[in-house]
Amino acid sequence: MTQKVRRLIYIVDPKFQIKFSLLLCFVVFISIALFFHPLISGVLDNLAIKYPQVSTEVNELKDQSIKLLILWEIAFILITFVSCIIMTHRIAGPVYKLKRYLMNIRNGVIDGKLEFRAGDYLQDLADEVNLTVDSIQSRFQQDSVYISEATTYLKNLKVSIPDDKKVVVEEIIKKLKEIEESMTENFSEE
Repeated sequence: MTQKVRRLIYIVDPKFQIKFSLLLCFVVFISIALFFHPLISGVLDNLAIKYPQVSTEVNELKDQSIKLLILWEIAFILITFVSCIIMTHRIAGPVYKLKRYLMNIRNGVIDGKLEFRAGDYLQDLADEVNLTVDSIQSRFQQDSVYISEATTYLKNLKVSIPDDKKVVVEEIIKKLKEIEESMTENFSEE
């Protein structure tokens, strides 16, 4: 009985995943820096102005609040970064698998249906690619049948044409057979 091994590699496409995660972390950092820092400073400055007798304690509270906010911001950014890596993994994984699948098709190998892991995003993309590949295979099968019929027709025609034209017809038959073999090799499902 084979056991399914779960991969723990979350960075499949580092260029995309890290860039996206860092960009989102930057947006979070700027948002916090532009909103919470001024808000806390403003509230505590107003308290110090309104109640001058406790201004020293308010300034200490302000310093502690800013330090705590910075620590909270760092923790939140780290959580955001890790979350982004996990979320982008569900996008980058299917894109990586799609690239490999298309590369195989380009190399003449159709290796079954394209399937993504359960829970991955872009499931409808796999369905669309599979429908497209099925359509292409169907067209190639129809074209292959037509080429086979045309080859048979030309072989029969070759008997009744002058000898000087038989060489041309033989070359056409040869080329059609090469095309048919290429289509059969490259676009038949394995």
